[in-house]
Amino acid sequence: MNRDELEGKAEALKGKVKQQVGKMTDDPAMHDEGVDDEAAGNAQEAVGTTKRKVGEAIENVGKAVKK
Repeated sequence: MNRDELEGKAEALKGKVKQQVGKMTDDPAMHDEGVDDEAAGNAQEAVGTTKRKVGEAIENVGKAVKK
């Protein structure tokens, strides 16, 4: 897991918490902000996952070339 994946997970979790707080306090702005934060976190996590998989693929090609 890389930094983007971890930060994305944290941002998505923060968004979910904001959504729940918005629901409990009847604050639609807080809820909407949470939705935005969760979406941004999920996107960042996806970018991190893609980076990691590309890195692993390059590593595997390098290992195959050495053999």
